[in-house]
Amino acid sequence: MFVLAQEGTGSATGGYSTLIFLGLMALVFYFLIIRPQRKRASEQKQLAASLTVGDRVQTIGGIVGTVVAVDGDEVVLEVEGGRLRLVSRAIANRKDPDTGIAPGDARS
Repeated sequence: MFVLAQEGTGSATGGYSTLIFLGLMALVFYFLIIRPQRKRASEQKQLAASLTVGDRVQTIGGIVGTVVAVDGDEVVLEVEGGRLRLVSRAIANRKDPDTGIAPGDARS
């Protein structure tokens, strides 16, 4: 008669190495994906809360305008063709009034 499985021949380190591998993968996932996303969300929330009248901003869709009113979580932008009312979370970044370039932008 053949023995299909033998008891006690498996290595106990195989289970631990799998747990260590999964733990390391979770850490890599956290530092490469979750942490940067949380940081960006925090920066976006801070930007939306700090908008003031007169700020030159760019929206997520690429529209550039000047803030003329802030009403709770809404912002009114003055653009070349008129005015737009947007949710403040739609503002991607604040432009430098002198150069028109966002801080940290690659263009110089």
